Amino acid sequence: MPAAPSDLTRVLGRCRQRVAAEVDRCLPRGEPQQWLYDPMADYPHRAGKAVRATLCLASCDAFGGAQDDALTVAAAIELAHCAFLVHDDIQDGSLTRRGGPTLHRREGVPLALNAGNALALVSVDALRAGCGRFGHRLSGRILEEFRAAAWRTLEGQALELGWRRDGVVDLSAHDYLAMVLGKTCWYTTIAPLRVGALIGSRGNADLAAMSRFGLFLGAAFQITDDVLNVTGGEAVYGKEIRGDLREGKRTLMLIHLLAVAEPHDRHALVDLLRRPAERTDEQTAWMLGLFLRYGSIRFAQDFARGVADAAAAAFPEAFRGAPHPDHADVIRDLVNYMIERTH
Repeated sequence: MPAAPSDLTRVLGRCRQRVAAEVDRCLPRGEPQQWLYDPMADYPHRAGKAVRATLCLASCDAFGGAQDDALTVAAAIELAHCAFLVHDDIQDGSLTRRGGPTLHRREGVPLALNAGNALALVSVDALRAGCGRFGHRLSGRILEEFRAAAWRTLEGQALELGWRRDGVVDLSAHDYLAMVLGKTCWYTTIAPLRVGALIGSRGNADLAAMSRFGLFLGAAFQITDDVLNVTGGEAVYGKEIRGDLREGKRTLMLIHLLAVAEPHDRHALVDLLRRPAERTDEQTAWMLGLFLRYGSIRFAQDFARGVADAAAAAFPEAFRGAPHPDHADVIRDLVNYMIERTH
């Protein structure tokens, strides 16, 4: 992965450290430590990018708030993310996460599921604690943002899982973006940005413009992540390479391939995708070869760049009227950083 600009690297590092300390403070301790509290702390203690927390804190800062005001809420967002990851890894049968074995491989599915449920509860506790410094009206709005983002995420995940289970192949880029809006954008970019703006402005920010920017940013993030799954190394991606091919995920690359492949290739691909078993290494290598032959990876990279350009164009309107727009520079810089990970 190309290194982020030094200023961005430092900002992300500082944010990651601050939020990691707050997340650790929010994690409960007790018994049974071995079977609940230690598994709960596993993913939160693994180094992540902290993109969601950074977006929340920087948005709060830009709209006139102190980052301390949003710190516990940002930690709640990261805790919810970890809960989603635990469950997502089980649903996908993933083998690695953030450079180590997935929690269900390390602890078994039952204990991992229980830890994921506990993380979801702790995220709500952290959110309520973080909202305690605000008035009833603002607290209610923040809680509603959190609830709505969680529902959108579950809806998007249901689309992806349903397409795979039922062998759905007649999909378009529009279908993919609708799924990504739910699965990724709301809790990864839109909600963190909106919540930070609400806290910083004490409820006066233009959230519609923020949502538009967050949609483009989140879509660029997810498409780039999909590309990294087939082109990056595990040190870059943090999960097993070609996992999306093995699982038959309907990525933008796969949707493009289904649309442009010659009939004999498309027929064989559809047959493979509709089998209940996961794809083998030989089969995923064949699929990757089709991606390369038909230009599906390049298509996704170009699409991601177009979406990132749309995010850059939407950025000024999202932060129009913010008292300290220069404090949102890290958010603007993240647009290119997310895309450049694939080059």
